[in-house]
Amino acid sequence: MSRYTGPRLKILRALGVDLPGLSRKTMQDRPNPPGQHGLKQKRKSDFGLKLMEKQKLRYNYGISESQLRRIVLKSKSMKGSTGENILSLLERRLDNVVFRAGFAPTIPAARQLVRHGHIRLNQQRTTIPSQQVRVGDRITPHKPGSPLQVIKESLAEPALLRPEWLIWDEAARTARVVHLPTASDAPFPIDMQQVVEYYALRT
Repeated sequence: MSRYTGPRLKILRALGVDLPGLSRKTMQDRPNPPGQHGLKQKRKSDFGLKLMEKQKLRYNYGISESQLRRIVLKSKSMKGSTGENILSLLERRLDNVVFRAGFAPTIPAARQLVRHGHIRLNQQRTTIPSQQVRVGDRITPHKPGSPLQVIKESLAEPALLRPEWLIWDEAARTARVVHLPTASDAPFPIDMQQVVEYYALRT
């Protein structure tokens, strides 16, 4: 399954939650699900609840189903809670870090910046959005003194407050990873146990 490129607000309404990585828009003005039967609240099955939590991750972080499955498999081989590991790996993706640092208004926009070589990781240009950052890594625009207009606008009005695992240097326009993110650092409500149970029989 490829990445979603359709109406983003429709996804927010279908999942019943704002996903800041997907869109700066909010579903609060139209909180009901899309469609002519959206106002009728239906009780979701156990599978439906698990699927919804999984989809929150896919759409917010802008990854395909196969990418998420690989992350789940990797998280199972790591020490600690599988759910915590999944979210940590997703938050550590370079495109997400570029977004959380305030260089881009959404993760899709951050991914484009990385792919076009407009972001430096430890002073080196990189074009791999899925690259995992580590403690001590520094993220900065390719041209800190004269960044792209989209970077200027995003820094002037960030979509989210920067997480405490990132330290921001305003003078150098650099974000530094001071420690690895945890499940509590996700910028939207998510039940990771449901996600783990969804993949229990599928990986």
